[in-house]
Amino acid sequence: MVTYLVFALIALFLAAYFAGRSRALTSVDGEISKLHSLPGQHGMFLALVSVVPALLALIVWSLITPGIESNIIRSSFANELGGLGVPQVEAFIRDARAIAFGGVVGFTDATKEAAAALYKTVHARSVWIIVAICAVLAIAGFFWGYGRIAPAYRARHVVERIVRVFLIACSAVAILTTIGIVLSLIFESLRFFQQVPIHKFLFGTHWSPQSAFTGAGTQQGAVDPNIFGMVPLFVGTLLITFIAMLVAAPTGLMAAIYLSDYASKPVRAVAKPILEILAGIPTVVYGFFAALTVAPFFRGLGESIGLGVASESALAAGVVMGIMIIPFVSSLSDDVINAVPQSLRDGSAGLGATKSETIRKVVLPAALPGIVSAMLLAVSRAIGETMIVVMAAGLAANLTANPLEAVTTVTVQIVTLLVGDQEFDSAKTLAAFALGLVLFCITLALNIVALRVVQKYREQYD
Repeated sequence: MVTYLVFALIALFLAAYFAGRSRALTSVDGEISKLHSLPGQHGMFLALVSVVPALLALIVWSLITPGIESNIIRSSFANELGGLGVPQVEAFIRDARAIAFGGVVGFTDATKEAAAALYKTVHARSVWIIVAICAVLAIAGFFWGYGRIAPAYRARHVVERIVRVFLIACSAVAILTTIGIVLSLIFESLRFFQQVPIHKFLFGTHWSPQSAFTGAGTQQGAVDPNIFGMVPLFVGTLLITFIAMLVAAPTGLMAAIYLSDYASKPVRAVAKPILEILAGIPTVVYGFFAALTVAPFFRGLGESIGLGVASESALAAGVVMGIMIIPFVSSLSDDVINAVPQSLRDGSAGLGATKSETIRKVVLPAALPGIVSAMLLAVSRAIGETMIVVMAAGLAANLTANPLEAVTTVTVQIVTLLVGDQEFDSAKTLAAFALGLVLFCITLALNIVALRVVQKYREQYD
C-alpha cells in the first residue's frame, strides 16, 4: 500500500505540473510575456504544493510508526513479557514483526503468533490512516495552488524558496548525521571508560574481550580491565595498512603517470577501464583470493627458504588489500595529473627539460595536493577493510611487527563484538564504541595533516 501511495504521489506531481503550466498559459491566452513567472515555474509551484505536504506526512509517519506499533505490542503483551530482559523483548517484537510480514523466524509459539496478528492489524490501520492524511493534504494543496495561479503571481519566488529550504535540509541532514555519529561514539565510550580505565585501554597490550567476565582474580560480574588493551589491534591495523600502501602507492602512482603522460590514446582507452575493474570486485572475492592463493603461496615460499609463515598472515592480507586499492590511487592520481595545465609542461620542455624531468620536477609537485588526497583515500580504505583481514589475517590479537604472523585489525574486532543480539550495558559490547572513537580520532588527525599539505602546495602552484 505504501508503495502504491508513493507512485500515486509521483503521478500527482507530474499531473499537477502540467495542470499548473496549462492554467498559467490559459490565464494570459498564451501570451507568456504577461506572466510574472514562466509557465514551467507555475507548474512546478502547483506540483510542489500538491505533493510536498503529503510527502512530509509520509516521511514523519515512516519514522514514528515503528516505535508506536512496538509500544502497542509491548503494552498488549505486558504480562507475557514481564519476566524478560530488554534483548529478549526486542527479539520477541522483531519475531512478531517478521511473522506478520511473512518473514522466517527460528522459533515461534502461540504468543508470537498472536502478537504478529495484532501487529498486522495495527500496521494496516496505520497505513489506511496515512493514506487518508496524504490524500487530504494532496487534494487541498492542489486546489489551493490551482486557485493561486494568476498572471501576477510570483510562482518563481515560491519555487526558489522551497528549493532553497530543501537544499538547506539536505545539508542539515548531512551535518546532523555526522554530529549524531560522533555523539553516539562519545557517550557510549564514556560508559565503557566508567568500567575500564582509559589508560588501560589506550596502552594495554592484551586484548581478550571474550573473557571479560571470567578473568582470574575478578569477582563474579566484575570486569577485568587488563584484557581490554587496544595496542595489539592498532599495531595490526597499521601493519596491514603499511603493507597495503607499499603495494598500492608506488604501483598506482606509476600507473597514473604512465596513463597520463606516456600511454597512447588507444592504450589508455583500454588500460584505464581494465585497471578500474579492480575497484568493482567485491571484497569477499579478494578475501577468497588471499586465503586460497596468496596466503598458501607465501607460506610455501617461506618454507622453501626456511622461514616460518603462518597460515593467516599480515603479509598476505596487506598484499591483497594493496592490490584492491590500486584503482583508488591510480584513477584519482591520473585525474589530478591530467588537470595540471599543459602550459607548465610546455614551459619546462622549452627550458630544455626531458619528459621525465618535467614529470618529476613540475607535474608531480603541481599535482601533489591531489595525490595526497588520493593516498589518504587509499589509507582510509585500507583501515576500514574487514573481509580480507578476517579471511587472510585471522582474528588473533597478536602484538607483533612481524608481517609473517597472524594479526587482526580494529574493524574486525568491532564487527566481532557486535555480532548477534548483544546487551549494550556490558564492557564487551561497549568496547566496540571505544575502538570506533579512537579510530575516528586517528582518521581525523590524518585528514588534518593532509589538509595542511594540500593548502601549502595549492597556494604555491595555483
